[in-house]
Amino acid sequence: MNSRVFALTVLIGLAAQTGSIVPAGAASRDQQIAQAAEALRAKLIEQRRDFHMHPELSNREERTSRIVAERLRALGLDEVKTGVGRYGVVALLKGARPGPVVAVRADMDALPIQETIDVPYKSQNPGVKHACGHDVHTTVELGVAEVLSRMRDQISGTIKFIFQPAEEGAPVGEEGGATLMIKEGALENPRPQAIFGLHTVAFEVGQIAYHSGPAMASADRFAIIIRGKKSHGAQPQLGIDAIVVASECVTALQTIRSRRIDPLEPLVITIGTIKGGDRNNIIADEVKMEGTMRSLNEEVRTRAQELMRQTLASVTSAYGATFDLQFDSPNPVTYNDPRLVDETLPTIRRIVGDANVVAPKPFMPAEDFSYYQKVIPGFFYFLGVGNKAKGLMPA
Repeated sequence: MNSRVFALTVLIGLAAQTGSIVPAGAASRDQQIAQAAEALRAKLIEQRRDFHMHPELSNREERTSRIVAERLRALGLDEVKTGVGRYGVVALLKGARPGPVVAVRADMDALPIQETIDVPYKSQNPGVKHACGHDVHTTVELGVAEVLSRMRDQISGTIKFIFQPAEEGAPVGEEGGATLMIKEGALENPRPQAIFGLHTVAFEVGQIAYHSGPAMASADRFAIIIRGKKSHGAQPQLGIDAIVVASECVTALQTIRSRRIDPLEPLVITIGTIKGGDRNNIIADEVKMEGTMRSLNEEVRTRAQELMRQTLASVTSAYGATFDLQFDSPNPVTYNDPRLVDETLPTIRRIVGDANVVAPKPFMPAEDFSYYQKVIPGFFYFLGVGNKAKGLMPA
């Protein structure tokens, strides 16, 4: 873990509180934080590997949550709440002087993926792996809390630490993630004036990537059911072939992006699964499809949903079939408040250098950090974890 970049996450919170671009004593404080971060290097590497060895799925982060709470209490934070949004942890660190409240958020859940890399710290939970970097996010925030807990006399205001479960999406039939955290008061008592978050990315170690305005896409999971009429495969005229209709629908839905939305507006409509039919010689009467829609513009998102219904209605009607379309588990656009970005960038540039600050195009994956940004200004940036020279450029 690069200690300079880790130190940056500490400084971002402090810089946001000072309200000035280069506060008095910034150079000496930068050095103090850098030294503290470097001193924690071995401890944080060990902690990250421990989380990696014991990954837990969304809404099942019992061990991770317990360890986070234990670490925060050991640091003497002013308040540590557990059980927020199921396994979420919310903690407060009050500075020596009055001032604003700033929040930092890390996600804790892993993915249902089998670990295949043979390393000493590989996952010990079959079929579960930290393949999205949340073990890094949680470790970094614990490190930030430890460094800042030793600097109370320099903090004007309060820092709220939010450790969130289920960023990858709660299991079917359950609530979870940022929406449940907010619902259960993670942004209240006290309410932060700004919130920061980060995510690992396949840029070089030491680099920070950022966006002003849209950073990551909205995400809408959808399910489509095409209903036809069953008949014998040798007598298709007596049925309505749901497989044929579904095939036409898949093709027609792609024309929304290519012909009905401004080509300068990013939009993705992906059909990820198709399931239908009983056997080789029977006309299928039902096909189920699931997919995802991504956009960087809320108006485009709303318009595309309308066009999906319109397209499905037209295609199915032409064949005498019917359809059902349901949207689920939405994430809004991750939108970085431009003023907050402008106020934070000088600190980022001062710590990592102009050459290590990059502004790529927005990413089409989604993040439920976007829900916090619907309530308060937020800045979600990206932490480089790649090493091209060693061939380590994880997605």
